[in-house]
Amino acid sequence: MEEKKDYVVNCALNKVQKVIGGKWKLLILWYLLDRPKRFGEIKRAFPDTTQSMLTKQLRELEEDNLVHREVFKEVPPHVEYSLTNLGKGFVPILESMNEWGQLNLN
Repeated sequence: MEEKKDYVVNCALNKVQKVIGGKWKLLILWYLLDRPKRFGEIKRAFPDTTQSMLTKQLRELEEDNLVHREVFKEVPPHVEYSLTNLGKGFVPILESMNEWGQLNLN
C-alpha cells in the first residue's frame, strides 16, 4: 500500500521549489552548464526577459549558492557567471528533466 505524503512547509521539495522556482532559473542553470558566461551573453540567450528580471534571477541563484558571480576589475569591467559546486550537483537533475521533457512533451 502506498504511503500518503503530507505537505509540509519545511519539506525538502518545498525548499527546492523556492530555490529554482523562478521563470528563468532552470534555463539559466542549463545555459551555464558548459562554461562561465558574461551577462551580455546570458541576456542575448534570453531575449524574452528584461534586464532587471534576468538580474533578479541571477542574484537569487547567487544568494542560493547555485551560481557564482565574478567581477573582473579591468577596463572596461565585466562580470561572469558560473555554476558553483552546488549548482554543478544539480546538473544531473537538469539533465533528467531535459530528457523527460524530450520523451514526454514533444
